[in-house]
Amino acid sequence: MTNSEYYKDKICIVTGANSGIGYSLTEELLKRGAIVYMAGRNPEKVEKAAEQLSQYSDRIHTIIMDVTIQEQVQKAIEDTAEEAGRLDFLFNNAGIGGTMPFETATLDDWKRIIDINLWSVIYGVHTAVPIMLKQGYGHIVNTSSAAGIYPNSFQSLYGLTKYGVTGFTESLRYEYAEMGIHFSTICPGNIATPIFKKSFDGSVIDELPIPDDAIPADQAAEFVLDRVAEHEGVIIIPEELRKLWQAYVIGVADDMFLQMAHERRQSYKKKGTYF
Repeated sequence: MTNSEYYKDKICIVTGANSGIGYSLTEELLKRGAIVYMAGRNPEKVEKAAEQLSQYSDRIHTIIMDVTIQEQVQKAIEDTAEEAGRLDFLFNNAGIGGTMPFETATLDDWKRIIDINLWSVIYGVHTAVPIMLKQGYGHIVNTSSAAGIYPNSFQSLYGLTKYGVTGFTESLRYEYAEMGIHFSTICPGNIATPIFKKSFDGSVIDELPIPDDAIPADQAAEFVLDRVAEHEGVIIIPEELRKLWQAYVIGVADDMFLQMAHERRQSYKKKGTYF
């Protein structure tokens, strides 16, 4: 079976599907013959995203749900499985960034990012696993981050949620390996998506730059889906970040991370952003 055939006629739910990595994953899944349920909170944005993919209209369905509300997540997943007769893939992709000095974060900030980035994943997995156990197969793909495998200064809020997603997904990958359910964690570095232009409260700030080294989201989606089809556990993109992860794990990257923290602090003082 080729990587593309792995997705043909498969039932997929993608959260956060109306923009960024979620949109690119949706488009690439459709190119590979999948049936995709695009999930998002804003009806207008989800509908607009679906219209942009109208050439695949016979295989697109839309779901309006707030991933921070457990009842909505459960209903969306269960209704999809009932309507389609099965659930092959769940892509828990919805999330927000969170870059700020730790001392400026409020407890409400912590609650918001944990609800969106971590609880949403837990809600999705909690509902999908019983369905997949009953049918005897399935693949759950959770979006973490490079900030979920090594430290990123000024991203303690974000890092907590993404380390949580990585650890959660990796634990389940081994726990359910004998049960026919696969788990993968996407750990992106800089991908050219609107997340870089959004402040923590969700407002768009056009002046915020997308990093020069960011790779196109469609290119990232192709790479990710190839690795998912190969049942890879931790999918790091771009691939060169794997070396940085390994250096951190064996303890030879401390000077680099200290320098990164210093440079980001100086940038924050001057520009209010670490880029």
